Amino acid sequence: MPRDRPGPAQRAPRTGRAGERPSVAFSGIHTSLPSWGGARPGDDVYALQVNQCAVYVVSRMRVVDKERRDCCDGGSPGRREQGFPGHSAWSMLGAGGCGASAVHVDSTPVRFDVPVPGDLLARLTWRNARGRTRNLKYVVDGRLERAVGLQGFYRLAPESADALAELAELTQEAA
Repeated sequence: MPRDRPGPAQRAPRTGRAGERPSVAFSGIHTSLPSWGGARPGDDVYALQVNQCAVYVVSRMRVVDKERRDCCDGGSPGRREQGFPGHSAWSMLGAGGCGASAVHVDSTPVRFDVPVPGDLLARLTWRNARGRTRNLKYVVDGRLERAVGLQGFYRLAPESADALAELAELTQEAA
C-alpha cells in the first residue's frame, strides 16, 4: 500500500469511528485485504495498528459468521457490484477491496491509545497449522522496528491470545 494512503485501521479515526464497535470486517482474495479463510465462528481476531514502532490493540473481534446476510443486501444479487450498502458505516475496513466478503463480528470499541507493552511484544508467539511456533520478528528493546511481521492473518499461540485478550478487556473497560 502506498505510504500516503492509510490502511483501514488508520482510516477509522479520521472517519470518527473511534469508540464505536465494528459489526463487520472484510475478508478478501487480494493482499489489500486480510484473508479470514481460517477464521471460524467463535474465534477471536485482534486488529492491530503500528505507529512509531509501538503496536496498539485497536479492537478484539469475535467472529459471528462469514455469510452474506440481508444486512449486506444479500437478497439482491445484482447489487453485489455496489459493495455492502448495509455496512456503509464500516466500509473503510475494506468493503471495496478486491473480492471483499463480509465477516460479521462482535467487537470491543475501536481504540488507538492502548499500546501493547514492550515485554509482551517480545513474547508474542504464533502457531502455524503444523504446530510450529514463531515469535514476532524485528522487536528490539520492546519496540517493533519493522511492521512487516504483523501484516497478514496469523493464529496466536494460546498464551499470546490470553495476553492480548486481557489487554483488549482493559481497553474495553477504559472506553
